[in-house]
Amino acid sequence: MSSARWDKVEFTASYTLLAILATELLTRLGLVSMFPVPTVDLVLSITATVLVLGAFWFARRSRAARLWVIAFAAATQLVPMVIRQPVLLLPLLGAAIPVGIMLWAMIALSKKGQGSTPHS
Repeated sequence: MSSARWDKVEFTASYTLLAILATELLTRLGLVSMFPVPTVDLVLSITATVLVLGAFWFARRSRAARLWVIAFAAATQLVPMVIRQPVLLLPLLGAAIPVGIMLWAMIALSKKGQGSTPHS
C-alpha cells in the first residue's frame, strides 16, 4: 500500500515538472518573434517542446522516460545559455544543491517498492 503512495508522489512530481517545462518552452517559443533566438536554441527548444508534450502520452507508464525527457528539456535550455554567458554558471551552481536534492528524491521515489518487502 505505501509503495503505491510513493508511486503517486513520483508520478505527480514528474508530471508537474513536465507541465512547468512545457509552459516555459511554449512561452519561449511564443516570444521568438519579439526576441531573436539563435537557430541552435530554436531547434533545441522545438525538439524539447515536442518531447515534453509527447511525454504526457508516451512516458505515462515509464518513470525512466519521464526523467530522461525532463533532463533533456532542462539541458536544452541551460547549456546554450551557459556556453554564451559563462558567468551564469555561478547562480546555476548555487541552485544545484536544491535541484540535486529534488533529483535524488525523485530517483529514490521511483525505486521505492521495487524488490522490497512492505513494512507493517
